[in-house]
Amino acid sequence: MTRIIAIANQKGGVGKTTTAINIGAALATSGKSVLLIDLDPQANATSGVSVEPNGATIYECIIESRLIVSSILPTCIHGLNILPSNGDLVGAEIELSNLADRESIVKTIVGDIQGHDFVIIDCPPAFGLLTINALVAASALIVPVQCEYYAMEGLGRLMGNIERIRDSFNPDLDLQGIVLTMYDSRINLSRQVESEIRGFFKEKVFQTVIPRNVALAEAPSHGKPVLSYNAASNGAKAYLDLAKEILANGKESIG
Repeated sequence: MTRIIAIANQKGGVGKTTTAINIGAALATSGKSVLLIDLDPQANATSGVSVEPNGATIYECIIESRLIVSSILPTCIHGLNILPSNGDLVGAEIELSNLADRESIVKTIVGDIQGHDFVIIDCPPAFGLLTINALVAASALIVPVQCEYYAMEGLGRLMGNIERIRDSFNPDLDLQGIVLTMYDSRINLSRQVESEIRGFFKEKVFQTVIPRNVALAEAPSHGKPVLSYNAASNGAKAYLDLAKEILANGKESIG
């Protein structure tokens, strides 16, 4: 059965797209078939795997309310495909507002997808109709949280919005986990944020933390997941460990 995971945080700059790309790549290198859906108009997940859309994108899929199979493209990682995005998606928020069942369009699209163990949805950094669509379609949610001062405040607002989605559209949406990103153990603030978040959310926080890492920062400019750019880096190792946790949480094994 396909597991649909939304990667979401309404706060920008938390490593959301980096997490979506590299979770997808790590799961693919673990032997799983993965589809990455770029639901962000900035299209950073698309450029982050060196894909240039040569036809329809997620925008056309949304507006026509069906999956356009030819839109799914391979990436440089075997087993990782992408349903790409581009700037046209900016208009989707407005156009969706005029559609019936506007909160469930992406769920309809994902329901037509065959042959993938995982669907990873990279959401925009806002709680608009695109993110709502992703959360209605998803069975699980992973929330990247940067280890900084405002992390807890933004996380609290997001949890409130998630409860609204559960109450109104998707009671089965599971918070699979919170992943701490841009972590630097040398900085007191990183350790304090980790302690507070783990103290409040307990087992819902992944054991793996994603460090501040040069390779993670550089990989997007080369259009590669960090596993392709520098597999020996601490960033690559962290995302491999995170993928193992995701698989263990889903009672699956690697390979």
